[in-house]
Amino acid sequence: ARVGAALADAAEARAEQARALPNPSLSYATENAWGTGSYGGMGRADSVLTLSQPLEIWGQRGARVRAARAEAQAATLRGTQSRSDVASQLAAFYAQAESALRRYALAKEALTLTRDDAVAVDALVEQGREPQLRAVQARSEVANATAALDEAQAFRDAALARLTSAALLDTPVQSIDSSLLDRTPPLPRGAADAALAVRIAEAEAQASTRLVDVERKRALPDLSVTAAQTRFREDREQAYTLGVSLSIPLFDRNRGGIRAASAEQRAAEARLDQQRRDSEAERLSAVAGLKAAGSRTRAADDSVVAAEEAYRLARIGFDAGRISQLELRSTRSALIAARGSAVDARLSRVGAEIDLARLEGRAPFVEVR
Repeated sequence: ARVGAALADAAEARAEQARALPNPSLSYATENAWGTGSYGGMGRADSVLTLSQPLEIWGQRGARVRAARAEAQAATLRGTQSRSDVASQLAAFYAQAESALRRYALAKEALTLTRDDAVAVDALVEQGREPQLRAVQARSEVANATAALDEAQAFRDAALARLTSAALLDTPVQSIDSSLLDRTPPLPRGAADAALAVRIAEAEAQASTRLVDVERKRALPDLSVTAAQTRFREDREQAYTLGVSLSIPLFDRNRGGIRAASAEQRAAEARLDQQRRDSEAERLSAVAGLKAAGSRTRAADDSVVAAEEAYRLARIGFDAGRISQLELRSTRSALIAARGSAVDARLSRVGAEIDLARLEGRAPFVEVR
């Protein structure tokens, strides 16, 4: 973001500089001095003071200013894109950290459920209602759940460290108060709204057109007016001279510069046409991905509700001796998987919103009116 802002400031400074008038030139000359005969030394020397001012009467300054303003506009849009990219990157790190925290909490809860089931299995084994093998299997499941918790903790710590670095914070992030995974993305913009990349390409094409005009103006003659004062030392008199100088574009007509600028203009227009096609395809893909992610999130939430109810009934049946340990393990695994899928679905929805926000040139989950 700081790089984009600095480049935009540089373009604005160049636009301001383009409005500057050309500097005048001042020259001083001594004539009829250090010659021979009566012109030896400085006795009969004449001094000439000349002031010359270039005039841009062919529109060179206006063309230069328009080109600089067009480039400044493109740089401003590129700065907007840079800020949008930074916001999207920060949102991605934030969502990853939040999902890592949730997965750690789910792993912790899964370990608690697994331990509770293992205690229930041990009780049935002691009562002779289940073989000793079931107790061994239950302890193995507890060990696996413990390892999964340790792994989730490692991922959590790494995600929080990445978030701290991306946010340029001095204090490490330990928790997240505001949820991004549960936030509903805003409605996509209409198809008539041009993507930021298209607006940048349009500004660059406009700037290239202005540069062609600048190169054409450079082929025109350079005009300067001069005013000179001559002091005659011998007569102690002075006289003035007014003049106009005009360059003749005989050998250098800037044809190469004009051809190069015209070629760059054609390239910019081709990039604009391609960017319009690509942006439209990317927008349709991003909108479809966002809708699919929303449907997946709703389906995952329904699956969690069903899995929680199934596990509750399975636990009641297991305690009553009507359901085996294998069935209890199956429903518990389904519950853990459903909760993990719900986190994955929300993370996918955030990713889809980030992709769409980048195309629209805004911060994720921020609706631009």
